[in-house]
Amino acid sequence: MQEKKEKILQRGLSNRHIQLIALGGAIGTGLFLGVGQAAILAGPSVILGYGIAGIVAFFIMRQLGEMVVEEPVSGSFSTFANTYWGSFAGFASGWNYWILYILVSMAELTAIGKYVQFWWPEIPLWTSSLFFFMLINVINLASVKVYGETEFWFSIIKVVAIIAMILFGVYLLVSGNGGDRASVSNLYNDGGFFPHGWLSGNAAIGYSGLLAALVIIMFSFGGLELVGITAAEAENPEKNIPKATNQVLWRILVFYVGALFILFSLMPWREITADTSPFVEVFSSLQGFQFELFGQTFFFTTVIAHALNIIVLTAALSVYNSCVYSNSRMLYGLAEQGNAPAFLKKLNKNHSPVNAILVSGAIVALTVLINKLIPDEALQILMSLVVSSLIINWTMISLTHIFFRKHKRKAGIKTKFPTLFYPASNYFSLAFLIGVLVMMWFTGLKISVELIPIWLGLLWLSYVLLQRRRKSIKR
Repeated sequence: MQEKKEKILQRGLSNRHIQLIALGGAIGTGLFLGVGQAAILAGPSVILGYGIAGIVAFFIMRQLGEMVVEEPVSGSFSTFANTYWGSFAGFASGWNYWILYILVSMAELTAIGKYVQFWWPEIPLWTSSLFFFMLINVINLASVKVYGETEFWFSIIKVVAIIAMILFGVYLLVSGNGGDRASVSNLYNDGGFFPHGWLSGNAAIGYSGLLAALVIIMFSFGGLELVGITAAEAENPEKNIPKATNQVLWRILVFYVGALFILFSLMPWREITADTSPFVEVFSSLQGFQFELFGQTFFFTTVIAHALNIIVLTAALSVYNSCVYSNSRMLYGLAEQGNAPAFLKKLNKNHSPVNAILVSGAIVALTVLINKLIPDEALQILMSLVVSSLIINWTMISLTHIFFRKHKRKAGIKTKFPTLFYPASNYFSLAFLIGVLVMMWFTGLKISVELIPIWLGLLWLSYVLLQRRRKSIKR
């Protein structure tokens, strides 16, 4: 009996874990640090952009949610693509997702090292990166409940931080302590709400406007599909997955749109720079605030700087923690499909896919090492592949859902958690993603678009070789 238990994933993620994992996926460094460049391109209309991208993200979440509630299996959308679309679709979507978060893991580990250097600049990047690399992988080798508990508290820190920022921003705006610049009129008195229109400029000078900013905005929502990965280890997935999925929309409105509305009101949008976010800009301007603690005088700007560093460090750790979890479960699912080596299905005594975690970790460690040795151009190509992989990922989820629904309709099965506005929401999401690709082509990310057919071609070649190997083994 014990041997049988060790061959399956354990349902150790409770409702509160699923809720905060979903929330953590919706709140990342894109909100804390990634708003600046989008704000320069679109001005205050970036708020609308986050709302539009959030709705598309919600539609795709609902499409994935319908599938995982009906069939809460490991491998998530890769398994569904393999079952309802075709074996290549399952192979491609799974390995694309895996390589995507291998590259994201590399970026987050590098960021973690930089955040640590804020306090201890003498510590080399590789030292702190290696320390947290080992720590997060050990956490994931423990039971899934340990992962869920860790991610729960990481997400709590991010949520509390954003709520505190929103409340303090409201206080500054209402009380007048935000200074002479603080006014809701900042949203429209400098070129209007759409200072650069929907799209302006040309290829020679660069494009700006809301449509150009959407290229940056949409990637803030990468990671929302993590809820689908948790389905095989969630307690009562028929109840907990729908609850977490449905709450994503209002959370996006509160934490993205609400926070940006307040912060853009607190300062003129033209003062925002590409290297910082409105959060940093606003709070760093509060020169008059100071207080005493334990006999020491603290200036508000200093406290905020440390607090923000803790928040972004936590956000990076949260993303990397989820990368390790989702990558190992995706490899496990691919192995169950026969699209990855069978040894990746091995579980340890804690019911965690030990070999899948170790293999993913080895590749990430190798990538960090290579990142130190290769030129900057190679790193840029790798990060462009991240952008390409994200587009492929969301596109395949939406397309897979269409095949899923057609199959269920033919079988006369009414699903437990039907998506909203099917199939219109699917086609709207796909049109949005195609539009983003078009804007990427014209806004300096042309290489990311060009890499998509190359990457799909490599996946197809790998799939053909795998099929030939299978045939030769059968003979």
